[in-house]
Amino acid sequence: MQLILSNYTASISELKKSPTELLKKAGNEAIAILNHNTPSAYLVPSETYEKLMEMLDDYMLYREVKERLDNDSDYIEVSLNEL
Repeated sequence: MQLILSNYTASISELKKSPTELLKKAGNEAIAILNHNTPSAYLVPSETYEKLMEMLDDYMLYREVKERLDNDSDYIEVSLNEL
């Protein structure tokens, strides 16, 4: 059985019937959309999705910075006035 990563669930039929009502009930939480009692998608409010994308972007930037700092390449010192 597949893990459902949401406190709210709805069938595809319920989603077709009243998507706005589902979003109202869930508030800012994701809704697992079930197909034969198995999650087939997650309906995520736009505010939550935007926060997730920002977190992902920050994480990817962190990984790039860490990789460059760990690399034993020569560093070039630059003052703020030179920028």
